[in-house]
Amino acid sequence: MKDRFDGLVDQLLTANIFLEEAIEILEKNMIEKALERQGGNRSAASKQLGIHRNTMQRKMVEYGFGNGRVRRKPVARTGSARKPKTGAA
Repeated sequence: MKDRFDGLVDQLLTANIFLEEAIEILEKNMIEKALERQGGNRSAASKQLGIHRNTMQRKMVEYGFGNGRVRRKPVARTGSARKPKTGAA
């Protein structure tokens, strides 16, 4: 594995790929493969990659994965309005 990785590093340097671009390529591919392996489950993919799910979501938006929207939990229904607490002690 180390030999293969060293060969990849040599190829990147030969192609004049800057470190930032190489990191982006690696991150994009790892995120894409983890999502494929986990059937699109973002939480499971982030665990496999060893990153927080919020980091995963941020990177997905940054790299243009999915529809670019952040899925949010539905807003809780409000029942009767609560009365404000009085300052009586």
